[in-house]
Formats: sequence, C-alpha cells, structure tokens
Amino acid sequence: MSGRAAIVTGAASGIGRAIATDLAANGARVLFADVNVEEGERVAADFSTGIFQRADAAKQSDCDALVARAIRDLGGVDILVNNAGLQHVAPVEAFPVETWERLVRVMLFGAFYLTRAALPHMYAKGWGRIVNIASVHGLVASPYKSAYVAAKHGLVGFTKAVALEAAEKGVTVNAICPSYVRTPLVEKQIADQAKVHGISEDAVIRDIMLAPAALKRLLEPSEVAAYVRFLCSDDAGGITGATQVIDAGWTAR
Repeated sequence: MSGRAAIVTGAASGIGRAIATDLAANGARVLFADVNVEEGERVAADFSTGIFQRADAAKQSDCDALVARAIRDLGGVDILVNNAGLQHVAPVEAFPVETWERLVRVMLFGAFYLTRAALPHMYAKGWGRIVNIASVHGLVASPYKSAYVAAKHGLVGFTKAVALEAAEKGVTVNAICPSYVRTPLVEKQIADQAKVHGISEDAVIRDIMLAPAALKRLLEPSEVAAYVRFLCSDDAGGITGATQVIDAGWTAR
C-alpha cells in the first residue's frame, strides 16, 4: 500500500477501524472518516500517515469535502472504502420512516456520493480501487431488517454497475459481503434481536445469527481488513464487479 492514498468511512470503530488501520500499517496515507470525532481522531493519531475528518456519509457536502481533503492533504484518492453503516431492527409496519431513510442514505447514497466525487481523480491517474463493504444481507435477507437488506442489496448492484463503467479506465470496484462480524454494531443487533424475539442474547447468537452458518463463530474485523487490502493490491487487478463473500458458509446451503 506504500504510496497509496485512501479514504475509509466509518473508520472510528469496528470493520472500518480495522480496514483503515490495516491500510495505514501497510504504508497507505489514510483519511479516517466518521461521525465519532473523539474516537476517530484518537485512532488516526496512532499513524503518522493518518488524518481524521468528521463526515456524515448521508450528506453529499460531507462526502465531497472528504475527497477534497484527501486531494489536498494526501495527494489524491487511490483507494475508497465505503464502509459506514448502521442498523435498526423492527417489523416493516413499525419501522420509523426517518430511520429507514437514514439507513439507506448512509449506506447507499453515501457510497454513490463518494464514488461520484472520487472517480474522476482515479480516472486521471488510470488506477483506482473502490471496495464497498456490503454484507451477506446484500445477497440474502433476514426478517426485521428491511432497510439494511434493501441498502446492502442496492450497494451490491451499484458495485456491479460502476465496475462496468470504470473497468477500461484502470479502476476496479468490488463488494465484500461478510456475515456477522464481532463489532459494536453487531453487539447492538444482538440486543435488538433479543427484544424482538423475546429470547436471551446467547440464544440470538446461537439460534438466529449463526444458524445458517457452517462455521459457528463470528468473524473478526481483521479478516475483512485483510480481504480489503488484497482487493486494493496490484495482485487483484483482474477482479472487478465481484461480490466477495466471507460468510462462514452461510450461502453455501
């Protein structure tokens, strides 16, 4: 990753933090982006090549500002990782409209805003890597997660469309679809699912989250980060428009 400049959204915690710190540890100049200023600044400060900027992925102005900051302070945008996300669990008929729209705007609109702003700079260099952190829920569905499932399915489709547009200009675009990863977001989902189903949190993990998986464990953020780093390397130059699954065997059934 030496010499590359990267933007990673949702970089203050969880998967985004693992990705941003992994890229920085391997030589990339990284713009850590998140709404959590305190934690984002702390994590970015651990790396001489890391900088932080507060950004709400649901706002085009914030996304445009991220790209402008990367160009000004990092020398460009070679890598874009659209990772920012959130979750809410509720039946469709009880799903708050503002919350539904918020989830879709952060995870789908945000990826569009950033990709739209970053692509011209990648095209000018003739090289770029865009990695969208989707989910196994971008391929299959679960009840009570209509907004998240819709956003992630949309993100997978968006990935394929942009990959076809960008291929001849040296830019690859891929999506990673992990199953449940040990992050604060998943921990909140466990608690939410326990309330919805009226069962214990241990039962949620055992009987709901890991029921479809062949490997009965949560993934670690570092496993996703390693996959991102590979997709951003020259060795992955022939991979584009793909949905790379890390799902502990979930979709093998």
